[in-house]
Amino acid sequence: MVSLASTVQVTGTLPVHWKYVSEGGATIVFSYRGPPNPDFDGTVLRLRKSILSTVPKITRASELGSQNTETPGEVEEPDDPMIKFQTTCMERLIPPEHLPHLESVHVNRGWLESLIAVHDDERPVDRRLRDQVDLNRTKGVLATDLVGGEWLAVEIKPKWAFLPSPTHLSEITRPTKTQTCRFCMHSQMKAKMGDSVSLGYCPLELFSGDKDRVTKAIHSLWNSWMDSNGTVNNLKIFIRGKVIQPSDTSLMFVESTNQAMDPRDAFTSALLPMLMNTPVLRILSKLQRSLDCLDIEGLSNLWRAAEKSAPLYRTTFASFFEKAGGTSGEEPPTSPIGVSSSFLASPEPTISDWSDFLDTYLSQTSSQIDHTNPSPKNLRYYLLAYLLSATFKDCSIIIRLDPLQSAVAQSTQVVPERVTVIDLDPKSMDRLRKWEKLDREIVQAYLGTDENKVCVDGWVE
Repeated sequence: MVSLASTVQVTGTLPVHWKYVSEGGATIVFSYRGPPNPDFDGTVLRLRKSILSTVPKITRASELGSQNTETPGEVEEPDDPMIKFQTTCMERLIPPEHLPHLESVHVNRGWLESLIAVHDDERPVDRRLRDQVDLNRTKGVLATDLVGGEWLAVEIKPKWAFLPSPTHLSEITRPTKTQTCRFCMHSQMKAKMGDSVSLGYCPLELFSGDKDRVTKAIHSLWNSWMDSNGTVNNLKIFIRGKVIQPSDTSLMFVESTNQAMDPRDAFTSALLPMLMNTPVLRILSKLQRSLDCLDIEGLSNLWRAAEKSAPLYRTTFASFFEKAGGTSGEEPPTSPIGVSSSFLASPEPTISDWSDFLDTYLSQTSSQIDHTNPSPKNLRYYLLAYLLSATFKDCSIIIRLDPLQSAVAQSTQVVPERVTVIDLDPKSMDRLRKWEKLDREIVQAYLGTDENKVCVDGWVE
């Protein structure tokens, strides 16, 4: 992928040519709305943020716009990590036509300050009180604008696609975790806590590849979206770049449509052929389950076995191992999963680590790894595999549809580029401890209910 940094300058556009779209905890997004420009038409600009205390106060907008604080000869800032991770890792696992185009572009302090002066009032108040565009950055990310065109954009967060293998589950959790999927159990727990959840939706239906089951999944997502007034995060609908609410479903139809068809039926009629004919769901399902072959329970057990097998560990806690063959019932302490100790190192993976992992995962060598009896020597492989699986469990897909029509058949033509996978950032090693704890809480909460839902894993390779 060719970087735009040497050929295209965002600073050659005016801040008023960009429209504030949305933001998360780490980045803020603007879409290009300026004069026709082949470099920026159909793109969004993603900029990193910093906490407010590190952002210099801006005084008058009249003082901005002409500043350029780039210093010749300074060491160039590296491209945003999301670009490198996508080109190094994601493009080896997901066909590029199903990924957003990401490119690095130069920005400078003066231009960023002008952007803030023009658009800061459009941001949510709570965001403005916490953080701001990072003025110390010299690069941003130019990405495909997937929601801002003259189309209906549907964002789905599918979540977990499979039931775990019983091999590495405990006697207590095995009957439940092999019958009820992780998402459905978690939804029940969150619903009891008062959260808005997609209670009727089961990811295994969406990933099934069966027309009737996928239809049921779409209906469940729609119903939850309606019932929650659009607050559940498993389904979002955009019209010309703006998220719509259930009260605005008429905006989904072409202007000339009399809207005789029920909105849910029209929505399903348009979305179903896209989901049935794209390979994306099958790819995500295969990646999730092949990368998470131990479940967090098996991974935790392997972590502790690896630490206990370390020579320094056995020397440090020799007294425990000498007590009558360990019949005292006491166990020596172990480190939380994913947390480095003097016995077992667990550094955050670098891009080079991810590349080396994929070399193994995508080679014939991986088929020789015995997942039934995992070896502590392969712990690092399993840790990175689980983190990568978590990325695919938490990603979203965006499907771009033509505006809906009613009382007539929707187009069934599926263009690959209309289905895109997003939110593919790598997960951190320090999340493992949290996930282990959450897994126990979810299963325990579900066991404490009268629920006994049967989720059918119908995936076939």
